[in-house]
Amino acid sequence: MMKRIGIISISFILLFLSSIAIKAGTADREGITINMQTEKLSMIMTVGKDSVVYFHHFGRKIGDASPYLNKQTYRRADYGTDPHAYLAAGGRNYREPALRVTHSDGDLNTELAYVGHQQKMLGDDNVVQTTITLQDKKLPLIVELVVTAYVRENVFTQRVNIINRQKQPVVLHSFYSSYLPMRAKNYYLNSFHGAWAHEMFMEESLLSHGVKSIENRMGIRTTHTENPSFVLALDMPLNEHTGDAIGGALAWSGNYKMNFQVDEFDILSITAGINPYASSYTLEEGEIFHTPEMIYTYSTDGAGGVSRNLHDWARYYQVYDAATIRPTLLNSWEGAYFNFEEKTITDMIDDAAGMGLEMFVLDDGWFGNKYPRSGTGQGLGDWQVTRNKLPRGISHLADYAVNKGLRFGIWIEPEMVNPKSELAEQHPDWIVQVKGRPVPATRNQWLLDLTNPEVQDFVFGVFDNVMQQSKNISYIKWDANRHVQSVGSYYLPEDKQSHFWIKYIQGLYSVYERIRAKYPDVLIQACSSGGGRMDYGALKYHQEVWTSDNTDARSRIFIQYGTNMIYPALVTGSHVSAVPNHQTGNVTPLKFRFDMAMSGRFGMELQPKDLSEKEKEFAKVAIENYKGIRDIVMEGDLYRIISPYEGKGLYAIMYVSKDKKRAVVFDYCFEYRGRTGNSKAVKLYGLDPTRQYRITELNVEKSTFWGNNQLFKGEYLINEGINPKLEKMYESALFLLEEVE
Repeated sequence: MMKRIGIISISFILLFLSSIAIKAGTADREGITINMQTEKLSMIMTVGKDSVVYFHHFGRKIGDASPYLNKQTYRRADYGTDPHAYLAAGGRNYREPALRVTHSDGDLNTELAYVGHQQKMLGDDNVVQTTITLQDKKLPLIVELVVTAYVRENVFTQRVNIINRQKQPVVLHSFYSSYLPMRAKNYYLNSFHGAWAHEMFMEESLLSHGVKSIENRMGIRTTHTENPSFVLALDMPLNEHTGDAIGGALAWSGNYKMNFQVDEFDILSITAGINPYASSYTLEEGEIFHTPEMIYTYSTDGAGGVSRNLHDWARYYQVYDAATIRPTLLNSWEGAYFNFEEKTITDMIDDAAGMGLEMFVLDDGWFGNKYPRSGTGQGLGDWQVTRNKLPRGISHLADYAVNKGLRFGIWIEPEMVNPKSELAEQHPDWIVQVKGRPVPATRNQWLLDLTNPEVQDFVFGVFDNVMQQSKNISYIKWDANRHVQSVGSYYLPEDKQSHFWIKYIQGLYSVYERIRAKYPDVLIQACSSGGGRMDYGALKYHQEVWTSDNTDARSRIFIQYGTNMIYPALVTGSHVSAVPNHQTGNVTPLKFRFDMAMSGRFGMELQPKDLSEKEKEFAKVAIENYKGIRDIVMEGDLYRIISPYEGKGLYAIMYVSKDKKRAVVFDYCFEYRGRTGNSKAVKLYGLDPTRQYRITELNVEKSTFWGNNQLFKGEYLINEGINPKLEKMYESALFLLEEVE
C-alpha cells in the first residue's frame, strides 16, 4: 500500500489507549461510552439499561460524548427500541434486523447484550480498531462488532464475527456486516444501476417511509446491474461541493444487499452485507462466521468529500499494490478478436512500441488444441497454447515484447468452461449444476464449482501454469463472462446447498490468497464482462478493474463518472478504441477518445494498422503527455466541476496533486452547443488560492483557451475559472496546471 506521512497528536493516542481492554462481567453494565474517532468524525455508542449497546451518532466529531449517557428520546417501549449498535431479530425489535438466527433449541429470538470492548492500534497510529463483544441474553451466541477507524482518511469500516458456543448448530438467516442508524430531515439516496456495457449510471431518490433495497443475486459478476455502494445526501439533494453526505461500499464480490428503512420516527436504518437470499447458513458448534467489511465515510463537503475520502482510503489500505505505476498498454481484443496468428501479434507489438506504450496484452483466443479457441463456442478450460496459431508459444511473444521495450500480459478465464472442451469431458462433476436438471449455458459456457477444493486447485493451477509459460509475463487479465444459474453443487452436502453463494466467493478469495502469496508482483486486472467485479472485495487482490466492455468515449463519460464516485481512477481501466466498434455506432474524434481515456488508467483497444500516420503521430504525443500527468490522475484529489447529468452536454473534472503544485483538467462537450459554447464556468476547485499556476493545453496544435501558456493566481482560477471554447459535439480540452514560484 502507499506510504502515509503525518503525526497523530499525543492527546489523541492517549484518548484511545485509556479505553483499551475495557471488560464487563455477566452482570448488567451501563454508563459506558464508546467514542470512535477520526480527525473529523465520530461514531458514538453507549451501554445502556440491561447492557444494551445503543448507537447515537455518526458524523461531525464530538470530543465529549458523555451527554449521550443521559440523553432522553421519550420513546415508548411498545414502539420498539432506540437504535441498537447491531440490531438482532427478537425481543422488542420488529424492524429489518442485521442478524436473524434460529438457535439450537428452535428459539427465533436474539437479544444482544454488552460483554466488553477493547481498542488497539493496527500497524501505525492512523488505524484504530474497536471490538465490541455482545452475547445473546439466553443462549451462548457471541457477536463481535469490529469497527476500524482510519484517522486521516475519515473512514470507518464495520464487520462482525458470529461465534456459536451452543452445543448444537444454529442457523443464520440474516448476517449483515453493519447496522447504521441515521437521523436527518430528509434522505436522498444516490445509487448505481445499469447493465452490461452500461455500468455505474447514477440515480437519486428521496427515501420515503418503508424499505428500499439495493441487491444482487447473480452470485458472481454482480456489479453490472447494481453496485454494492451508495452516496446518501442528508437534508438536501446531493451537491458536489457542499452539504452532509455519507458514502458506503461493501468489500464483497458475491450476492449483496443494502436495506434503507425509514421508520415512523423518521430514523433511517441501513443494513448492509451479504445477501441472505437462499443463503441460510448452518453454523456448527464452535464455528465462527466472518462477514465482509462495510466501508463508510461522512463528508461535510458533499459528494466530492465522499469520493476523496474513499479514494485515499482505497489507495492506502485496500487496493492491492496501489503504489505501483500502472503501465499504458495495447490490448489485442478489439484489434484482433479470435482471428490472429503469430505475425498479427508481433506486428501489434511493433506498433505499440512505436507509439510509446509500455505493455502489450494478448487477449482471448490463444489456447486449446483438440478444441481450438476460434470463437466463444469451444476450448475454454483447455489451457494449452494453440499450436497452429502460435507455433513458438507464449514465451516467444513475451520475449519479443520485452525485446521491444514492452512488458507482456495475457488473458485467462479460469472459473469457466465450454461444454465443448476436454475439461468438461474429464470433470463433469466440477460444473455448477443440479442433479436431474439441465445445465444452462451463457456465452456457450458453464461455471466451475469453486466451493470444491479440487476446483480451487485447478483454478490456481491455471494461473500458475500460465505464469510458467514465460518469466516475462507480468500482467494477467482475469475474466469471468457469466453469472450463476440453476445453482447446485456436487461437492456440498445436500443439507448445505444454501452455503453455495458464500462458499463460492470464499473459494475464489482463497485462490486469490494463494496466487498473491506466490506472485505478489504480477499485475492482475479484474475483468468480468467489463465491470462485473467492480467492488472493494476484488480490489484487495487486483490492481485494477476493466471498467466496462463499452469503450465508446461518450458512454465512458457516464460510466467513469459513476465509477469514480466510489472507486479511484487508479483502478479504472480506460481505453481508446476504434470507431465505430461492436458496442456503438458513435464516430468520435481520436482526440476526444484520447482525452477521455487519459482520465483513467490509459490503454488502447484497436488495430494500430488501421490508424493513419498522422493519427499514430498524434497517439505518440498524447501517450507521452499522459505519462507526464499519470501521477496526478492516479494519486491526486478528484474534483468534479460539471456533472454530465446537469451540464447540458458539458462535463468537466480535475485532479489536483496532494501538494497542490500541479493539476490536470479534463473538459468535454458531448452535445452540440452552437453559439452558446462553453457557457458554464469551469471553476478549478482544490488549488491553493495564494499560488500562481501556468496553464498549458495538451494534445492540441491550437489551443481552445485564450489563456493558454499564461500565469493565473489560484484565487482567480477557483472563483472565476477558465472558459475554453468548446462548441461542437465531441470537442474536448485537456489542461496541465503547474505552480510557478
